[in-house]
Amino acid sequence: MGGSKREVYSPDLTIRGTSAHSLSAHLCFLQAHRSSRLHQATMSSLGEGIIHFAVDLFQQIRQLEKENIFYSPLSIMSALAMTSLGARGDTASEIQKVLHANAIAENTEGGGAARDPVERPGNIHHQFQKLLTEFKKPTDAYELNVANRLYGEKTVLFLQAYMDNVEKFYLASVESADFVNAAEESRKMINSWVESQTNKKIKDFFPKGSLNRLTVLVLVNAVYFKGKWHKEFEKEKTGEEKFWLSKDTSKPVQMMKQTDLFNFTSLEDMQVKILEIPYKGQELSMFLLLPNDVDGLQQLEDQLTAEKLIEWTSPQNMKERAMELHLPRFKVEETYDLKPMLRALGMVDAFTEGKADFSGMSSERELVVSEVFHKSFVEVNEEGTEAAAATGSVISVTSVVLPDSFHCDHPFLFLIKHNKTNSLLFYGRVSSPEM
Repeated sequence: MGGSKREVYSPDLTIRGTSAHSLSAHLCFLQAHRSSRLHQATMSSLGEGIIHFAVDLFQQIRQLEKENIFYSPLSIMSALAMTSLGARGDTASEIQKVLHANAIAENTEGGGAARDPVERPGNIHHQFQKLLTEFKKPTDAYELNVANRLYGEKTVLFLQAYMDNVEKFYLASVESADFVNAAEESRKMINSWVESQTNKKIKDFFPKGSLNRLTVLVLVNAVYFKGKWHKEFEKEKTGEEKFWLSKDTSKPVQMMKQTDLFNFTSLEDMQVKILEIPYKGQELSMFLLLPNDVDGLQQLEDQLTAEKLIEWTSPQNMKERAMELHLPRFKVEETYDLKPMLRALGMVDAFTEGKADFSGMSSERELVVSEVFHKSFVEVNEEGTEAAAATGSVISVTSVVLPDSFHCDHPFLFLIKHNKTNSLLFYGRVSSPEM
């Protein structure tokens, strides 16, 4: 397939119990089990809520001290939101706080009272329903597939209302699995579905032994995106250049080059430049956040907030400029255990036996989330990203214009956004490009 590739797995959530039961979401795995014993910033939309969650999670992931980072905030959030549909009491409150769900609903028109909180207009579930429906609209500009699926242990009775709501709000299909007697076969079946939804980029998502007879429910969320650039880089212009890992250490990379008109802004107070590269059709874009200094990334990350990211990447704050862009080819593939990060953000009871309350999923109250995994893959090259793309007119830069330079020859941040809904699909950092 042409184009740079991008695939993401969202958290894998597993729920376990003394009887087998598991819930799985594409690109997200939530495993739950039955126990052995009986700040809030205002935001106007789900799009802004996803950015808040993305920055919260990034500040946790960067503590792992990995060079490169890549994940899908949208995918992780959708899996957790599906989980929150079945949570009650403090368990629900903690998940909703981590997702900024209350702030999302409070700042949405029509968020009035309803007998059932799930049915309250404007809440996070309604907004996900609208967003996922938007993503389902056919387009020949790019490939974007967001898929949700639940696998429930066939011997466990799940509440019909929960199953109905998952299908209604998250367009998810519900499948039966035999974790008690055939956990390994069930694992292979789920992995096969994930692989099929991500163009075979994510394989063996659940490692051997990760599902067993105690698994009750598995929620899986998968996101696949492939897009060509609005204007592709010419391969003959790509050549070896130095990428500075620090002020005194460099490595050779294949550097792509393009001179064109790009939306751009320079933030002198933050010592960072931001450039937008549209994908074909211009419904999706990659934003590059490049510190002025070779070693300026840590300062940028330390000061990064959701509010700043929303402001910096808004169309009104960027102006079209002639730019000479240098961008390395790169590929990032990562797997994250999100459980300790979500705990640190305040989602505690869901993982704690005796406190977890998922009575909105099943009358068997003693369900506990045991694992939350996220697996992601992205590849960027001259043709694009496995993310999104569409047709559009090509703008050429006349020789009269002297372009400014935007050389990504030292560590930078990048994100891929669905512009119409202002939804952050992917977020990442490149400190040491690999191909």
